[in-house]
Amino acid sequence: MAERPIFIPVPDSPELVRQISIRLVWHPGFAASQKKKNVQELHAAAARAGYAPLLEVSTKSDELVGQRLSAFNLKIRSTSLGLMPIEKAFQGSKVFENGGPFTDLYTVDDVRDAKRDVRLRQSGLLTGFKFDNVWFRPEPKTAFYDWLYITALYEHRDWLRRNLLKYSGFTDIEFNPDRSINCQARSCALLVTLLKNEWLDEAVSSPEAFWNLLSSREYCPGHSRRQEAMFRA
Repeated sequence: MAERPIFIPVPDSPELVRQISIRLVWHPGFAASQKKKNVQELHAAAARAGYAPLLEVSTKSDELVGQRLSAFNLKIRSTSLGLMPIEKAFQGSKVFENGGPFTDLYTVDDVRDAKRDVRLRQSGLLTGFKFDNVWFRPEPKTAFYDWLYITALYEHRDWLRRNLLKYSGFTDIEFNPDRSINCQARSCALLVTLLKNEWLDEAVSSPEAFWNLLSSREYCPGHSRRQEAMFRA
């Protein structure tokens, strides 16, 4: 057995997104077939708890929309470099006490190489983010990742209203809350809350507006003490 979270949009609550841990039968292994089995197990267990339908937001999703919403596939526009995957933008924009941003990560061939770059683990504590000459505060801890994700999807907002609001929540089978903080499924759930409350235009008007919106509410994604020490993840 294992536990993995599901992320539920809660537009009527100040927390905006609710994270619920679900126990499931776990199929070990790195093969894509094993990961898809785990997605099915998670969604089945969540359905028994009353949460359905769910959308897996990752390259392992059985649904094309879930694959397209993966941060490895979804792209954001930089004024100087054009379109780049969210994951490259996120990793290359990190600023540490001893270095960064490492903007060369914006142009690496493989998205996974950006995430694995040793400088991200050897440059001290994370102090913030800098993207397109805009400084982003490190708190709330998921705010910059959420902003990248939601800004990248803004131009597709009408399509998203037609295709995402039917889901009760979102999952990312690769996400383990004991090992990392940011999660594309949480960002997707936050996007749905913004859409339902008609807050999306305000949220993407500027990084400061986005930060103010989250900070004025109780959007505080849960994380363990271990995650505090792993804030660079």
